[in-house]
Order: sequence, then structure tokens, then C-alpha cells
Amino acid sequence: MEFSDLIKSPYVDSVTLRIFPDTRGFKGRLCITGHHMIISSHPAESGSSVAEVWILHMSVDVTERKPYPAGNGGSLLVKCKDFKIYQLDIPGQLDLHNVASSVEKLSHIADVYNFYPFFFRPMFEILEDGWTIFPLESEYAKWIHGSDEWRVSHANRDFSICDSYPAVVVVPKAVTDQTLAASANFREANRFPVLSYIHPNKAAMLRSGQPLVGTGNRRSREDEQLLLATIRSGKRAFVFETRSIITAGAAKNKGGGYELEVYYSQWRRIHHPLERWTNLHESLSKMLDACSDRNISVDKWLSRLENSGWLNAVSEVLHGACVVAQCLHNEGATVLVHGAEGLDMTLCITSLVQIILDPDTRTIRGFEALLEREWLQGGHPFAARCSRSGFGSRRTKLESPTFLLFLDCIRQLHNQYTCSFQFTPAFLKFLFENACASEYGTFLCNNARERSLMHLSRKTISLWSYVNHPRILVSFLSPVYEPNSGCLWPSIAPMSLILWRELYLHSFQDVSAEIDEWNVAIAAKARDDELREKVIRLRKEMLVLERELLSLGISTPDINDEFRKLTMEDSENGA
Repeated sequence: MEFSDLIKSPYVDSVTLRIFPDTRGFKGRLCITGHHMIISSHPAESGSSVAEVWILHMSVDVTERKPYPAGNGGSLLVKCKDFKIYQLDIPGQLDLHNVASSVEKLSHIADVYNFYPFFFRPMFEILEDGWTIFPLESEYAKWIHGSDEWRVSHANRDFSICDSYPAVVVVPKAVTDQTLAASANFREANRFPVLSYIHPNKAAMLRSGQPLVGTGNRRSREDEQLLLATIRSGKRAFVFETRSIITAGAAKNKGGGYELEVYYSQWRRIHHPLERWTNLHESLSKMLDACSDRNISVDKWLSRLENSGWLNAVSEVLHGACVVAQCLHNEGATVLVHGAEGLDMTLCITSLVQIILDPDTRTIRGFEALLEREWLQGGHPFAARCSRSGFGSRRTKLESPTFLLFLDCIRQLHNQYTCSFQFTPAFLKFLFENACASEYGTFLCNNARERSLMHLSRKTISLWSYVNHPRILVSFLSPVYEPNSGCLWPSIAPMSLILWRELYLHSFQDVSAEIDEWNVAIAAKARDDELREKVIRLRKEMLVLERELLSLGISTPDINDEFRKLTMEDSENGA
């Protein structure tokens, strides 16, 4: 396929671009390339400088054509997956039709090799290859180094046992690879129980797909053996089910089900029903509809927000994560987390548990490593789930804003424990935007197997290479961060939860005040660091001068005090 075949009007002049919520806009030339819409203003429209806006086709969720009654053109409303909204006022009926047709086709290209990350060339120097900075074996070694209970298994090295698992997983040392393969045959999507996290008290959290019990109450002795090997002597064990007991029971009619007590007698089931990932799209759409309506009363707004169910879904996931975290932290128990396939709500829970319990995951690199382990290597199907967002209707029934729900939960924790996170809310928003559409290859495909087959690490740039570049990293660092070694137990009371205004409302209301608060704080922190360095440098220079005075026989009464003060501050600042 040639991109030129899909572009009937490569450029159109006198197009007015409006970026919501600001509807003033500017007039200029619209250029359509294989991957972008580029709108460049005329100098007269924007003073001496030329404004330029680039819109990635893959970020477009839905377009709406609004022809003028007189037939001389019209407006093209472009709603993006990250909730940005643009309006293009295009003169000429034919150009309106051609532009809309091109954008609709270019935003839904099926061939992944034609996606922008395969064509993108970075304008920054890559100092660290993001594809290699979080090797799984090194990450796992932090937990199991020297352990007599756990081992790294390469049984899935060619993805032959489970195509949604990575090539290496951590399993009980007492269990053979043959046992893993047998357990996989008894689990949904072959997702046999694997280690997700080890608490400092040695309590383990695992995740898997549901057991394939069916109406015949099938069993797998290998699966039972695998799980039994994860229970420590004298400690309890829980299966945390993200489905209700009714839903889990009904799954038996389709070949699924839950661990039968007669075969898993040492495990206690906890049913904590969470919103099904299949329902999240509708919930998000309802919330965005409420956010876009400026002509309703406060009562109606609050009612529509509640009826969307989005914040309730956030609350329930946070609550579930707290339950699992308490089992690990307070009881030292082993916990297995699963729902049906274990690709959505399971990953939300296991990831949030680590944020609650592990301070390292609240740093930027620690959070990146968590996303790699649990979401990217853990098999969350980003390509399928993020192909549509809140504005567009579901096409394949595989779309779902599960990852956004997880990020919203982190945003709630960040709001309650602001100083405990090294990154700002802007970092979470940035991750969501790149999961929807990006010039980087990190969130492409559905699992590690697909990324390996497409050689993404060789043919595309990792998002982490960009984020961790010192020039970029500083923009995401929180100026109020204070490392907190304790657990972060969130409040899930209704009055404790917030609407993520900077994300959900930025196309409907002016949210620049919230963003500016962080920018001002970041700038103040940078200025403070600069002044501290200057003070240290001046004190060192003063010390040199005072030593010269001493060599000339001139005594300075305060030289010893200044020397002690300088030495103390050098030690505190690592100078």
C-alpha cells in the first residue's frame, strides 16, 4: 500500500484550526502526510512567528463532518484517543470530503509495519537503549537472589507454552518445567500461575488465568502441585477472584470456572467483583459525555458522573488492591490473583499492590520497570485495547480503557500521597497519550511474542529512551518528592476521589491553572537547585581566598567556621 493512494488532497489552503476549549483558532495551510495532519499558520495570523500543529493520524478516535448549508465547505471535527478535540474549517466541499476520507482511512491502517514508529527518527541523542534497561532476569533477581523457594524458568523461551507470557518467568523451585506445561493446559489462555511480586516478608503474589474446570469439574494435579509449592509453612493462602461468585460459577458453562475447594483445600477464595473490562468503554464514554455538557445543572452533572460508573470502577480496583496488599503485608500470606484471562483487572490489581507496598515503584524508573513486568511483558493487549477510546464506538469488542483505569488509580494515590511519588501527574498523562498513539514502539502489539516477531527493539525507538534522557526527565520530576519507605493505604471514601481534570476536561474547560501550578513548582525547584550550587561554588572560592590570606599571615576569625559549614553542606549535597 502507498500512502499517496489514500491522500486525495495533499494540502488545502485557508483552513482554520480550532483547538478546544479555545475556539478562536488560526488560519493556515493544512498538509496531509502518511502519518500526520500538519496545520501551519500564515505569519499574518500569528504575528511574527508561524504556529504549527502536528496531529498523528493514529491518535484519531473518530471524525465528524459538518458541511455548511450553502455547500461551500464545512467543518471536520477530529476527536482523539487522548481526548484532545480539533476543529478544521475547510473551504470547499470536495476538499472537506477528501480530507475527511483520508484521515478516516489513515487513522485505521491495519498493517503495523506502516505505523509511524517504524518511520520515526529521533531528534535527540539516545543515551540509553530503553529496550534493554529492564531485563526481566535482572528485575526478578531483586526478589529471588539466593532464594531456596523460587527460580527463573526459560520453559517459555519460544512462547510455545503461553504466547502472552514473556520468555522468562519465575516459578517455585520445586516445580519442573513439565509441570508448568501441564498447568498451562488447565488455565485460560495457557496463563499458568507465575510470580508477580515478593514482599520483604517473603509473602508471594502470583497471577494467572482462570482454571478450566468446566461443568465436569475437571482437575489438574500438576496445577494443584504448582500452587501448593507456593505456600509457606504456617502461612495462609488466598485466591483473589476479580469476578463475583455468580460470574465465576457461570464461567463453568463455557469451560472456565474457579479452583474447587476439594482439590485446593489450603486456599481460601476471596470474591471481589470488579467492573468487567468489556464494560469500561461504555463507562468512559458516559463520563466524557457528562464532561462535554456545559449546559446542565450541578445536580445533573453529579448524577451523570455517578451513573457513568467510572469513579466507582476506580474505587473498587483501589479497594481490591488494598485487600491483596493487606494479605501480603499483614498476614504474610500467598495470594493468587485472577479473573478470566488475567489480562486486564488482574494486572490492575497486581500493579497497584506493588505501588502500595514497594517504594521503588513510585520512582520514575521503578514505575517504568513495573509497566514492563506487569503490563508489557505480562501480556496486556495494548494494540487491541487501545484501538478505540472514549469518543469512538467499539468495533472489534476487544477495545477497553483498562490501562487508563489503572493510571487513574495511580492519579488518586498521587493526589492523596503527592510527596511520595517522584513523578508528576503529567507523566501519567504522557503515558496514556503514548499508549493511545506514539512515535515510539513501546506500546505496539499485544504481547512480548508479537513484539519479538516484529523486531520492535531493532526497528523502533523505545519510549523509555526518550523519557530517561536527562533533558526530558527533568520535566517529569516532582519538586515535592520525599522518598517514603512506608505503605500507601489509599482512602476510597467518595469524597477522597477526584476527577482527573487535566486529562478528562482539558478539551472542555481551561485546566491550565492546574498544569501551571506544577510548572511553577518545577521551575522554582530548578531555580533553588541552581542557587544552592552557586552558594556551594562561592563558598569554595571564598575558602580558597581565605587560605591564600592565611599563607600571607593574615588571620580570618571565621575561616574555621566557614570550613566546617562548607564541609557539612558538601556532605549533605553529595558535592
